Amino acid sequence: MKLAVVFPGIGYHKDKPLLYYSSRIAQNSGYETRYIEYHDMPQKIMGNLEMMKKAAALAFMQTKEQLDDIVFSDYDDVLFIGKSIGTVVLTRYATACGINARQIWYTPVEATFSSGTHGAIAFIGDDDPWSNVDLVKKLAAQQKIELHSYPLCNHSLECDDIDQNLINLRNIMDITGRFINGQI
Repeated sequence: MKLAVVFPGIGYHKDKPLLYYSSRIAQNSGYETRYIEYHDMPQKIMGNLEMMKKAAALAFMQTKEQLDDIVFSDYDDVLFIGKSIGTVVLTRYATACGINARQIWYTPVEATFSSGTHGAIAFIGDDDPWSNVDLVKKLAAQQKIELHSYPLCNHSLECDDIDQNLINLRNIMDITGRFINGQI
């Protein structure tokens, strides 16, 4: 049995492109899929470290509540897919609960790298205002995490050129699919 758990960002839910298509790839690859949903999250947290920590703590608590009924040891393969704050929550959850999950990180922030990782792959835009992109690249290299960077792209891995966004999304999902299926 295989399980994929999708951890959203605060404003980036399961029906937005990165999470929608990656979860569909997982489902098509035989994964049972669970979606985490956050509620009553603080707003306007960008640049406010205290509010970011509060949001991450609240998201972690809500995640624990939503995954309390899962016996992870019943699964042969566990995959965590996260976006933004979801990458922080999934690494913290995996570490705190001792879950050996392969991980996909869409636009991780620096705090994502503070917990242990197991088989992670990451994607970031070079113009991501939510992350210190140079630091994220350095941390990924130090922790031997395969990081794919997209020029002129923001926190949603999008740029001003619609055609380029479609090309990038296809590239991201191709890499995601190979990762999900154990080809990389």
